[in-house]
Amino acid sequence: MDRIDIHMQVPRVEYQKLRDMRQGESSAEVRARVEVARERQRMRFEGMDIASNAEMRPRQIRKYSALDDASQVMMITAMRQFQLTARAYHRVLKLSQTFAIVAGLEAILKIFLA
Repeated sequence: MDRIDIHMQVPRVEYQKLRDMRQGESSAEVRARVEVARERQRMRFEGMDIASNAEMRPRQIRKYSALDDASQVMMITAMRQFQLTARAYHRVLKLSQTFAIVAGLEAILKIFLA
């Protein structure tokens, strides 16, 4: 069985940035963005027996998760380097599609795959 964890590089934060008194994004703002993304998914899958990207099957993944050439190269490299299975490939695409929707985009960008 595959297991996919989300890994992100988090750079060190400089002292000056830590001392910056500006407010970051509030929980309410994040919640609003997530609710918009969920509504977009509901609308996209209306009439289907799925409600979110996580529930997409290969047919929906092919339809909604097209990759540009650079992203395809990245996926080919990842498939080889990490020996990803078909299940892992589909999970990466579903997660990347979710990142795109939260960002307000339809297309999966290379950064979402990374």
